[in-house]
Amino acid sequence: MTQWTTRILAEYVRDTATGIPNAAVARTAANVLIDLIACAAAGYASPAARSARNTVLNLYAAGPTALWFTSDKRRPEGAAMANSTAASALDLDDGHRQAGGHPGAAIIPAVLAVAAAEGANGRNVIAALRTGYEVAVRVAGARDFSRLDTLSTGRWCAYGVAAAAGLLVRDTPQVLATAFSIAGALSPGLSAAGYSTLMGNQVKEGIPWAVMTGLTALELARQGLTGPLDILDHPDYFDAAAITDGLGTGSALTTVYFKPYACCRWIHAAIDAVVELVAGGALAPDGIRTVDVYTFERALRLNNSADPDTLEGAQYSLPFCLAVAACGGAEALLPLFPEWLHRREVTALAARVHLHVDPTLDARFPAEAGARVCLETAAGRLEQTVRHPLGDPDNPMDRIRLTTKFRRLAAGVMAPADQDRLLAAVEGLPDLESGEPILSCLRRPEAGDKKKGTISVKRKRPS
Repeated sequence: MTQWTTRILAEYVRDTATGIPNAAVARTAANVLIDLIACAAAGYASPAARSARNTVLNLYAAGPTALWFTSDKRRPEGAAMANSTAASALDLDDGHRQAGGHPGAAIIPAVLAVAAAEGANGRNVIAALRTGYEVAVRVAGARDFSRLDTLSTGRWCAYGVAAAAGLLVRDTPQVLATAFSIAGALSPGLSAAGYSTLMGNQVKEGIPWAVMTGLTALELARQGLTGPLDILDHPDYFDAAAITDGLGTGSALTTVYFKPYACCRWIHAAIDAVVELVAGGALAPDGIRTVDVYTFERALRLNNSADPDTLEGAQYSLPFCLAVAACGGAEALLPLFPEWLHRREVTALAARVHLHVDPTLDARFPAEAGARVCLETAAGRLEQTVRHPLGDPDNPMDRIRLTTKFRRLAAGVMAPADQDRLLAAVEGLPDLESGEPILSCLRRPEAGDKKKGTISVKRKRPS
C-alpha cells in the first residue's frame, strides 16, 4: 500500500487516540474551549449566526447536538456548522501563525458536537482537540503563502475537523485517510476572498462550511466514497515533509494565539501600538494630525475602508479599527458594536491613517504580524513598534485575561451561574467522565424545565 501523506496522518490520529495528555496540552485545551465559547456567545446574536441557525433548523434532521444557547438539537454536522458561524462571526476566535488562520472556530464546535453524540470523556476531548489542531495547522503551514491568492481558513480547516471527529468515533486509518482526501477536495475554494474588494460580507473565511464538509467527508468515507488519497503529495501545492516531519513530537495546540480585539489579527499589533501611544500621551483623537502605519504587505490587501458600512467590513479595516481604539480604548473592540460605524470622530481619524510596507516586518511575516505606528501631534511625533501583539505565544493572554474576556462576552447569553459551572467544568476537563458538564451550560432548557438557564443581558454600548 502506498504510504500517502493522508495515510500517515490517519495513522497518527489512530496512535494518539489513547494517549494521556500532558499538563501543557490539557491547560491549553481548557483555554481554547473557554475562549471559543466566549466568541460564540458574543457572535450568537449576529445576523450571520442567525442565518446559519435558521438554515440548519430548516435543512437538518433532529439529532443529539445542541445549537448553542438554544433548546434546539440537530445532527452533529448541522449543529457544528451553526455553532461555528457564531464562533467566527466577530473575528475574535483563536489562530495560529504557522497556519495563517483560525483552527479553533472549526475544530472546537466539531469536537463538542461529536462528543455529545459519542459520550466522549474529558481526555477524549483533549486528545481530539490536540490532534485536530495538529493536523489542520500542519496542512495549512505546508503551503507556500506567497503563492496563495487568499489565506482563508476554510481551505484547510476541514482536515483538522475530520481528524478530531474521526478520533472520537475511532474510525479506521483507511476511513480517516479517505475522509482527508474528500474533505480537502471538497472544501470551499473561497476564490472571491482573494480578489473581491467587498470584504464586508458574511461568507468571510468559509470556516462553518468547511466544518460541515469535514464532518460530512467522514460519513462519506464510511459509506465507501473514495477521494484523491495523494492530495497532499504534490509539491506544487503542499510540502509533504512539512506535514509529516516530527509528527507526534510537538503540539500546535500549545502555540495558538488569542485575540483581545474583534478584528483581523493582522491589525492587532497596530492597535496595541495606538492604545499604548494614546494612553501614554493622554491624547484626544482630534489631537492626532496623522497616523502612519508601517507593516507587512498582506495587511495592505485588507479592504481598509475609513468608513465601512458593515461590521464585517470594519473587521478588515486597519484605519477604522485604529480609530475606534483611539476614540474608545481597547475595550471598544471587545466586541465591536455597529454603533461605531459612521461615527464622525472615528471616520475622520481613520481618514488620516496612512499605510506603508515595512520591508523588515514584511520579511518576518507570516511568523510574525507586527507593525510600527507613528503619530503626528501638536506636541511632536510619537512612535511605537509591536512585533508580538497581545495574545501571541510571546506576549500571551493568561487564564485570568481569558476568563475576563469570557465573562465580558458571555454576559449576554449565559447566566452567571452557568458561566461559573462552565469554567469549573473546563478547569477539570481531564477528569470529566463525559462532556455533559460543559455541554449542559451551552443549552437553553426546554420549555417547562425549571432549571435556571440562559438569560439575556444588555451589554454596555458606545455612547
